[in-house]
Amino acid sequence: MLDLMQLRSFVALEQMGSFSLAAKKLGLGQSTVSQHIQRLETQLGRSLVQRDTHRLALTPDGEALLAHARTMLTINGEVQALFAENSLRGHLRLGVSEDFVTSRLPDVLEDFGRAHPSVDLELTVSLSGVLYEMLDRGEIDLVLAKRRLGDPRGELVYREPLVWLARDPARLVGKQKALPLIAFPPPSITRRVALETLEKHQIPWRIVCTCGSLSGLIAAARAGMGVLVQPRSMVPAGLQELPAGRLPALEDVEFVLVPRKGADGELIAALSKEILSNVRNFQNAS
Repeated sequence: MLDLMQLRSFVALEQMGSFSLAAKKLGLGQSTVSQHIQRLETQLGRSLVQRDTHRLALTPDGEALLAHARTMLTINGEVQALFAENSLRGHLRLGVSEDFVTSRLPDVLEDFGRAHPSVDLELTVSLSGVLYEMLDRGEIDLVLAKRRLGDPRGELVYREPLVWLARDPARLVGKQKALPLIAFPPPSITRRVALETLEKHQIPWRIVCTCGSLSGLIAAARAGMGVLVQPRSMVPAGLQELPAGRLPALEDVEFVLVPRKGADGELIAALSKEILSNVRNFQNAS
């Protein structure tokens, strides 16, 4: 019989990519997490983790175990929820900005679903500005999105700088009459910050590609069409941050949680706690 706490450490290690991050996520000592993995490997007689890389990776046997470990933890959570008198139940509408979906959202949803299997989530992915409009209309219960500095709304999750990105910065910057930009449509916050910065420094620009999907913008940037603005921690593979001084520095943005007035307080608190724990642990160790 496999130990569920050891499996929980194994799944957390895969999610976070390091023993220190996994330990912080679980509220355990790093040595304890390491012992859990070692005991799993001893019991199974297989190596589960490759320890000679910059970011820990699973071996083929580790990959094979991962799906079963997640299933076992999910079943355990469902059984506990079935017999727990204070188990959360209900329906929660979550709005998430495009940027966050490709970074930390999968881990948040996995952990929340395992802890609260009787809560149904309705997920909306869109631009931050659109999500705020939906929140004001009562169409979303909780928003995780960007805000500009000085905006008082919401609970701060973390803050980080926006950066200019391109496939080949040397070819694009300084060799064209107008800077080619790849951007979300209005009311995108990153678009507004980028345009205000260029206007302030009297740098000519033109929008060469607009798309409401981040995957579409990334494809255009990887094709070398122009410059894309993204939070620094969310730089896609295949793109490079422009060296300092090539373009004016962009202001920071803040990711915040904003609940709808009148939404179920217990559901909001549970999901907010999961998001804050997951994201802050990852940011503090990055």
